[in-house]
Parts: sequence; C-alpha cells; structure tokens
Amino acid sequence: MVTQTHHLEHTPLLANALNPLRKNTSSVTVRSPPQLITRCRHVPRSQLSISAPKREKDTRKRVVITGMGLVSVFGNNVDTYYERLLAGESGVKLIDRFDASEFPTRFGAQICGFDSDGYIMAKNDRRLDDCQRYCIVAGKKALEDAGLGGVQLSKIDKERAGVLVGTGMGGTTVFSDGLVTLMEMGYKKVSPFLTPYSIPSMGPASLAIDVGFMGPTYAIAAACATSNYCFSAAANHIREGVADLMIAGGVDACFNPINLAGFSVCNALSKRNDDPQAASRPWDQSRDGLVMGEGAGILVMESLEHAMKRDAPIIAEYLGGATNSDAYNVTDPRPDSFGVTSCIQSSLLNAGVSAEEVVNYINAHATSTKAGDIAEIKALKKVFKNREGIKINATKSMIGHALGAAGGMEAIATIKAIQTGWVHPTINQFNLDPEVEFDTVANHKQQHEINVAISNSFGLGGHNSVVAFSAFKP
Repeated sequence: MVTQTHHLEHTPLLANALNPLRKNTSSVTVRSPPQLITRCRHVPRSQLSISAPKREKDTRKRVVITGMGLVSVFGNNVDTYYERLLAGESGVKLIDRFDASEFPTRFGAQICGFDSDGYIMAKNDRRLDDCQRYCIVAGKKALEDAGLGGVQLSKIDKERAGVLVGTGMGGTTVFSDGLVTLMEMGYKKVSPFLTPYSIPSMGPASLAIDVGFMGPTYAIAAACATSNYCFSAAANHIREGVADLMIAGGVDACFNPINLAGFSVCNALSKRNDDPQAASRPWDQSRDGLVMGEGAGILVMESLEHAMKRDAPIIAEYLGGATNSDAYNVTDPRPDSFGVTSCIQSSLLNAGVSAEEVVNYINAHATSTKAGDIAEIKALKKVFKNREGIKINATKSMIGHALGAAGGMEAIATIKAIQTGWVHPTINQFNLDPEVEFDTVANHKQQHEINVAISNSFGLGGHNSVVAFSAFKP
C-alpha cells in the first residue's frame, strides 16, 4: 500500500488508466489506491491459487498485436534483433558519424549501414531526417508482419486506420544542419524541407501518406516514456470505436553533435570510453550513466474483431496501460517513487490483472543511472510484495537508451519473450546493487513461461508510462 505524505495530499498522481488524454473520472483515488498488492503478501507464489485475470470480453474492445517492426543497432529484422539480445551482445561502440573526439563521452549504440531500399523512394529519402526514415521503414515492416504489405492493404478500411508514432526529440539532425547552414551561408541556403522534417509529427505523417491511412495520425512527445504513451492512446482509439487498426510506437535518431553535447553537459552519460560495451550497467553498483541509442519500435494494434475478420496473425494481446506524472523535477525522479508506483498500479487495474496473481515478467526502464534505477526498483518492490518467480531485465544494457523509441523496442523484446519462453539477459551485471531484490536475469538468458508481462518507460519531466501484454488466448 502506498503511504501518502503530507505534501502529496492534494497531488492527483493516479493515472486515468482508461484514457491518458482525458481528465481522470475514475472512482479510484490517490487516498484509496486499488487493492492490487495486499491480499497475498506473506504467501509464497508457489502456494497461490491462480485465478483467471479479468479480461475484456468484447472482441471490439480487445486489442491484439498483429505485427512488429523495428530499426535497431542489430538491424531491421525482429527475429535477428531478439536472437542477439538473447545472446547477450552489445551494440555499443565508438561514434563515427561525426568527430566526437573532444566530447567526454565518445560512444553510443549508433545505427550503421541503415538501408531503406524498397521502403522509401530515393528522391524523398535524401531529404528526410533519420527520425522519419526509421519510422517509415519500421512501420512498413510491421505492416508486412501483420500480413498487410503492398496490395494487401486494400483489405482494410484506411479511413479507420491511423498512425500514432511519437518521438522524444524529432528531426534534430535536419534542424542542427539547417542552423549550421544559416550561420555559415545565410537563410537563403537553408533547405525548404527544414521545417517539415524537423517537427515531431512528420514521422507518422510521412508513414500515413505512404500507406494511405486516414484515421488518427499524430505524435506524442513524452520524452523517454513516449512509446508507451502511444500504445495506450492507440488502444483507446480502438476501444472507443474510432479506429479498427493503429500503427503505434516510438522513434528517435539523435546521433549528432548538438544532442551529444546536451546529454554530456547535463552529466547524463556514462564516460567509460575505454570499455564502451560494458558501459551500460543497469542496477550495477558501478553504473555511471546511460548510453545513448537510437532506432524505432512499432506495433500494429487492432481490435480482435477486426483481426479475426481478416484472419490476421495474432502475436500477443495488449491488456492495458497507464500514464501519469511525477510532478516533481525536470530531471530527477521522485525519491519516494510515488508516481511510478501509482502508474504501475493503474496499468494493472486497466489491464484487469493483479500483481500477486499473474504478473511474472517486467521489462524495466533501467537506464543505468544512479537515481533512476533505484527509484524504479523502489516502486516495483511496493507493488510486488511477493517477488518469487518474477524476472526483470534491462534491454538498454545492450542497445543503449533509444529515448522516445526505447519503449517500442522494449515492447518488441517483451512480446518476443512471451512468444519464445526465453527472456534475454541484463548484461554487465558485476556487482548487483543490494537494493535490487529481484532476479535480473544477469548475464545469461533464462527460460521463463510468462503469464503477464509489463514494460516500464519513464521520461525527463516525470512522464511515467506502463503497459501490459500477454499471450493471446481466445
């Protein structure tokens, strides 16, 4: 149970689990949080009588995952991506996209050899920021995975299909290059595409133009929590009958001098230039900061009714999610972890599951920062009083922190774990922080039959988001 302190008394931190964009009208209040963690506190998980979760029964409101697509430091194939995660490989190396020799951090999980051939017309490809390029390629790959590649798109009503792909930063390379041109050559030499290709919403807009989707199409910007915000909002569009199908996820492409400078001067990055692949150390006592990454992670989400009508391949089920705000600090998490705790509880309430019954896998936010890692652990310990049989891991230990794309790429890792029965390791676990009282799948993959999984994402400014997935069961 969360204990509220005096200075939090009038702070409405419990998320509206039904709609992150709507004022909270739930009868659940902060003073009386949902009874999700108290019934079985002292009973071993092996002795619990597991009851079926309270799932949505209306096929128009059940949301299923039918396709996944990504762009990552391990390539653009979902299966290859997960195989390399299971192998415990690191995608981190020295930056070579620009001269980083004068920076205190000179490495990251930078994508090399990206190829958009067959997905973006060459003329347009030259103009786009990588933020849009990654979005288009990952989105089209997700559609292919969902059986909606090419002419197959004619099977669906495009007026009831939308694109909700967010970004933490937007087209920053196009913008920074334009600024250099302005300063060196004057405004007349600035590209006319600077404005459209630097704004955050141009990724989903470009993808929607390419595939002809006319439903809800926009971007959410919630820093590193962005992808989960998009999944929650996309599910709401489906559940409310606005859309049958949504492409949803996150994208970021931040490897340029201005972004590296910004993260460096705020002291957010690891400085292990002599050992980049061991730099991201979530929960390790020697962690010294995050490792910057990039990419895109996108899901095709649709109502079960719609998926069944078109005989779609159903990969997993989205059970629910929640978002809220720490309302505390621009960069630091709340020391009492109240907002994160509340967000996890609300996500479980929205998903129709309870912590002590079925949740047994957590893909953690776990960025490898001193304060952030422990703030998340504190929240998880408050919600999951009985931790027997729960496994948590940190995808960022291998692919770095892809900012707004992180949640999308981690959602794919979560769903692959559900599908395969294997959870990937958290690498670079040398000396576990004593406050971490979970199985972190240290350094080697583990077999694990997953009942319900949650994926956490938290962002600068106190943006919190949690989503829940399970295997699809008719």
